[in-house]
Amino acid sequence: MGKKPRRPRRAFTPEFKAEIVEVCRRGDRTVAQVARDFDLTETAVREWVRQADLDAGTRSDGLTQR
Repeated sequence: MGKKPRRPRRAFTPEFKAEIVEVCRRGDRTVAQVARDFDLTETAVREWVRQADLDAGTRSDGLTQR
């Protein structure tokens, strides 16, 4: 059985990422569901949420982008 071909790398705007983070924060869907609904990887969505938390100051275990 062969490996699944890699998906080409895609770029997303900060506005799109912020929208995805907001959808996750509403709490009516899991991160996995949001990722599936928007054809994203769960890892990317989790990282965007984590980074948004760092930037907002609600986490302190990483670097902010500001």
